[in-house]
Amino acid sequence: MTTPTRPAAPAWSSLTGRRVLDLSRLLPGPYATSLLADLGADVIKVESPGTGDPLRIAPELFEALNRNKRSITLDLREEDGRNTFLDLVRTADAVVESFRPGVLDGMGLGLATLHEANPRLVLCSLSGYGQSGPYARKPGHELNFLGLSGFFAVPGRLDGEITRPGVRIGDMAGAMHAALALTAALGAGTDTGGQHIDVSLSESITAWCSLFAL
Repeated sequence: MTTPTRPAAPAWSSLTGRRVLDLSRLLPGPYATSLLADLGADVIKVESPGTGDPLRIAPELFEALNRNKRSITLDLREEDGRNTFLDLVRTADAVVESFRPGVLDGMGLGLATLHEANPRLVLCSLSGYGQSGPYARKPGHELNFLGLSGFFAVPGRLDGEITRPGVRIGDMAGAMHAALALTAALGAGTDTGGQHIDVSLSESITAWCSLFAL
């Protein structure tokens, strides 16, 4: 496990000392957990052997999104990797993942297994359309989420022309909702009873846009 140099955790934060295992990749999950790390959480990023997080192809962005975290490489599709991960789960307060719905179950690391290892664990799942419902299994990207949210019903230009934003606001909205929910779940320092936080990127940006789109 690698441990980078990081600023001292803020003494005033209720997240200081809370351990979060980060299985997420690319933008939304890593941004959410970077906020938790900034607030004092002990975030351990878990990556696959070989390529790791695909965002490593953009080193500066990867570093920005994974600041203040420790890291470990585990192959969760192998028994040894899963066992090591479950050992970490027993010491953790939360797990953050951004796989498609059902992928963790397919690895043998679904909600029931995680809670068997640690009944008080909070699992936060970020996905395009949530863990259930008619869109849950559909692929989706930023433009899909923005289109469904009503974002493009409010043109940002005076001439009314619709343009794609330069910031990944759908991803960022989901990340902010995840960080807020995790802070609420972990911040009290009490037994959470094993919660599952289901964050949908499309619903998160809809929550931001609904008042303006209507």
